[in-house]
Amino acid sequence: MPVDLSDVPADLREPVTAALAAAGVEDGHLAVELVGAERIRELNREHRGKDEATDVLSFPLDGAGPVAGPRELGDVAICPEHCRDMSLAETAVHGVLHLCGYDHEVDDGEMLALQDEVLAGLGR
Repeated sequence: MPVDLSDVPADLREPVTAALAAAGVEDGHLAVELVGAERIRELNREHRGKDEATDVLSFPLDGAGPVAGPRELGDVAICPEHCRDMSLAETAVHGVLHLCGYDHEVDDGEMLALQDEVLAGLGR
């Protein structure tokens, strides 16, 4: 079963698909939601203990192992007004790579290199 992008805004489906392909994810469901500054701040406070707005948060659900039924990759929340340094497409790629297990805060640059590769492939 292919990846279900029905809960991804139409203009972000291409970058989300490219990020998933780069991470080797071929099936499952994920959601991307555009939220306001207060909502992203609330989510950041609840889930990361940081009482501040941010550009993107990822909430992975199913791990990489086998699961019963369709795989639920997770949710990505993007706050457009805080995407100062990145486009929405770049922010979506960033969030999806986090869903796929990448973490630029602890790796040796692999995630950001893959992000750049995905964006270059999209012509951005």
